[in-house]
Amino acid sequence: MPTLIAVLSSGKGTWSEVNRIMQSQSWSKIFLITNQFGRENFTSLPTNAELIVVDFLRETQDIAEDIKKQLHSKVSDLEVALNIASGTGKEHMAVMEAVLELGLNFRLVTVRSGGQLEVLGLRR
Repeated sequence: MPTLIAVLSSGKGTWSEVNRIMQSQSWSKIFLITNQFGRENFTSLPTNAELIVVDFLRETQDIAEDIKKQLHSKVSDLEVALNIASGTGKEHMAVMEAVLELGLNFRLVTVRSGGQLEVLGLRR
């Protein structure tokens, strides 16, 4: 999965997890879904990463539409890695809705304490 999409929002310590996931492997593209606060304060943006800035105070469907518009034609993969450790349920639903409406499959990913990427749901 060469493309990573991650929510970069609220939640104590969640920005460090997003940072560790970005560093866990060589992603071809990284898209971080964030708000204006994230744009102004997240300083660890790699060169292959892009911020998708939305207003998380809007309705879920409106957020999903904003994400979809900004991601349109930027992801050529059929499946992406998705991390939703940061943020709220509303933000997570909007991101998943946008990804699915773009016709993309996704695998949920996290990172272990040793920095190793783990793709969830593959051990079964």
